[in-house]
Amino acid sequence: MSIVIASILWVGIAIGVGLLMSKLMKLIHFPNVTGYLLGGILIGPWVLGLFNQELFNNILSSISWISDIALGFIAFTIGGSFKLSALKKVGKRATVITVFEALGGAAIVIGGLFIGYFAGLKDMGLTIPMILILGSIACATAPAATLLVIQQYKAEGPVTRTLIPVVAFDDGVALIAFAILFAISKILAIGGSFDVMTALVIPLLEIVISLVIGAIFGFIISFATRWFTGRGNRMMLCIFAVLVCTGLSLIDTETLGWGFSFQLSNLLTIMAMGAVYVNMARGIENTGMFLDKFTAPIFMLFFIISGANLNFGIFMNENAILIVIIAAIYLLCRVLGKWSGAAIGAGITKCEPNVKKYLGFTLIPQAGVALGLASNAELFFTSTGNENLIFIGELLYTCIIVSTIIYELVGPLVTKWALTQAKEIAPSIKKKPSPKENS
Repeated sequence: MSIVIASILWVGIAIGVGLLMSKLMKLIHFPNVTGYLLGGILIGPWVLGLFNQELFNNILSSISWISDIALGFIAFTIGGSFKLSALKKVGKRATVITVFEALGGAAIVIGGLFIGYFAGLKDMGLTIPMILILGSIACATAPAATLLVIQQYKAEGPVTRTLIPVVAFDDGVALIAFAILFAISKILAIGGSFDVMTALVIPLLEIVISLVIGAIFGFIISFATRWFTGRGNRMMLCIFAVLVCTGLSLIDTETLGWGFSFQLSNLLTIMAMGAVYVNMARGIENTGMFLDKFTAPIFMLFFIISGANLNFGIFMNENAILIVIIAAIYLLCRVLGKWSGAAIGAGITKCEPNVKKYLGFTLIPQAGVALGLASNAELFFTSTGNENLIFIGELLYTCIIVSTIIYELVGPLVTKWALTQAKEIAPSIKKKPSPKENS
């Protein structure tokens, strides 16, 4: 069977499984992303084994561009949350809390993993690049699961009003933290010289150039909305820009002969583009709704591919204990960091007591951006061809997949509990049937 035929068959099966899993998740009141991840695990090589390992690896390689594009649209959605009118309303409160809770999660995870590193995990395979990358990924929060709980239970109050902008902003902090720490991790992993130019200047250059190019594309498509007034055409403008920026971010400038190598950050470039577009384009209120319909199957495939990428083989050797320990440290330290960071930020901005007490518990879910960042890291380490670096990439990705599944299962339930404790979810009251309904 050719790779093209096998890839088409697998994608078709994946979409069918995704639909069935979304129905099942609805019945048990879990978020769809959890179902997609479990569906990917199901149709991967380790459970049903629809394709042998070699053919399956070739299939994933041939459709890897789906993950790149999905990550681009996730970044565009995040950028679209940075509307100036909304930012002015939340003001200093959300910004300060976001910085503290995001960086708090990163700091506690890095600290916890370093303790484990010096306590013996170093000898088992934990490396400093892994610690830094996991710390940067800990910043991210999945807004979808959190917002779903708010909408489902019609939550209202100071915790909810603070939570909504915070979950939108902290992924931006995660993207910047990842860009810097991942660049440093690459230097440490491949054994390059550690100097200010390589460790700081080039990563900052990547960030600045990515933001500038993204802003330019945002201006272009914003200006183009004057000629393309139809909602379908404006949706295609967004698709055009996301695809082009994604393609540009995959180009290594080393091939251009500039004397140094860097790549645009797909996430930062498209996030900047989305932010400029949402603030400058005219009459785009319904464009997002149309774009959501286009991206729905892409996001579904992204999460299914992420689940299918889970290498259960890594659990079947001496590294299984290491994975469990790292995942446990990551899970607990991130929750502690998010809660304490949110509490400190709320205290500094003099928020209501309930915000300080419960906001951190609503920031547990983690999915799309975290998986995308982990996928980026795994792709880099895998592309080196070095067995030790490939192991780091697989271990890193496996830990994030495991923690994501747990976070997505537990996170919404904890969010509901926190909002209930804050008295922002009204107790359910059974509606009495009217005489007409009784008749």
